[in-house]
Amino acid sequence: MAQGEKRANGIVEGVIWKRLLAFFFPIMLGTLFQQLYNTVDAVIVGQFVGKEALAAVGGSAAQILNLIIGFFVGLSSGATVIVSQFYGAKEEESVSKAVHTAISLAVVGGALMTALGLIFAPTLLRWMNTPEDTMAESTLYLRVVFLAMIPGMIYNVGSGIQRAVGDSRRPLYFLIICCFVNMALDLLFVLGAGMGVAGVAIATGLAQCISAVLVCFSLARSRDIYRLELRKLGMDGELLQRTIQIGLPAGLQSVMYALSNMIITATINGFGTSTVAAWVALGKVDGMYWMISSAFGVSITTFVGQNYGARRYDRVSKSLHVCSGLALGAAWLFGLLFLLFGRPVFRLFSAETEVLQIAVQMMLYMAPCYWLFLPIELLSGALRGMGDTVIPTIITALGICVFRTAWMFVVVPHWHEILGITISYPISWIMTSLAFILYYSRAKRRLMPAGQH
Repeated sequence: MAQGEKRANGIVEGVIWKRLLAFFFPIMLGTLFQQLYNTVDAVIVGQFVGKEALAAVGGSAAQILNLIIGFFVGLSSGATVIVSQFYGAKEEESVSKAVHTAISLAVVGGALMTALGLIFAPTLLRWMNTPEDTMAESTLYLRVVFLAMIPGMIYNVGSGIQRAVGDSRRPLYFLIICCFVNMALDLLFVLGAGMGVAGVAIATGLAQCISAVLVCFSLARSRDIYRLELRKLGMDGELLQRTIQIGLPAGLQSVMYALSNMIITATINGFGTSTVAAWVALGKVDGMYWMISSAFGVSITTFVGQNYGARRYDRVSKSLHVCSGLALGAAWLFGLLFLLFGRPVFRLFSAETEVLQIAVQMMLYMAPCYWLFLPIELLSGALRGMGDTVIPTIITALGICVFRTAWMFVVVPHWHEILGITISYPISWIMTSLAFILYYSRAKRRLMPAGQH
């Protein structure tokens, strides 16, 4: 019997709040380091290269990366849901097949992203109305980062597998190592060698290569049933089909998010470089909260997935209730902190008065409303853990993506100021959260036996 079958699985047997916090905190710290990983690039180019470089690294280029990477990560998330369900049910052979299918998919997806990015980077940037003074550097940044897509995808999928089986610590350790490597390389290439945006991109690519090596080594050294073996790499047809069925809606949802954000960014670009720089700074700062919100989503997906696979339906509902309380507290806390200390933090990105004023104004409209997004994050995560992804994707696409896109074309031309853009966010959260609450109340009766939800 495999080692993974001998020891108790705390996610399906332990005290829920203790296990949830023990699982969540490494993910939370990991997401904060991930945000730091991205923020350091913006701080260094913003302070030592200029606002044009800041806009190049964090503006249109970042949205394009989110679009393509988000699709493939969303697609491969179907594999991590399958791994968590099989692991909860202790199906050794199925876990192994799912792991090797997921890693193989990461390699293929990474190669595709590299090809698409190298070819279409300038075209995509022009579609987004990228300011001419940032066009050349944005193109350079995109192409260099796209060269490291295979290791980037391997890390994302490999760490997702580890979290799916309840191991949230190793992905954290790997991320911390790569974060400091990225920081050191940023300083070396940008300040030491004067390479500017190219230096930031190369540092990011090298750090992703290191993260891929670390996660593969960890999976290969494991003695549990999810061990990675080179000779077993390949795609199981049936599991690949299930992965696509579960993951494709998540991938399309990510694309819809990214497309709407690209349209919003294109609208922001029309306000000038100072507003673009402020929008980038806002994204880096409130991204700290969104990473934590996402960590709650990952946590509830894993807890629900494993307990659903083990047919512990009572723990599915209890996990969701506990996670909701914790997430609500975090939303209120971070909203307050950003309102109190937003301006000093924004100074890390730019000292220009105009940029600071715009960034603070946008934060005033966003931070008090973070908690309105929680039903979307948690209920969609719970439904994903049970394998229900199609309707949640449709709800999110309509309530968030389509609504915001329509708002940019219909409302903003007549309300051409920052408030006209930022107010669309809390309005879309309210509408979509209500839709998720109504859908989940019906879906749980279908997905779980009567009296156990």
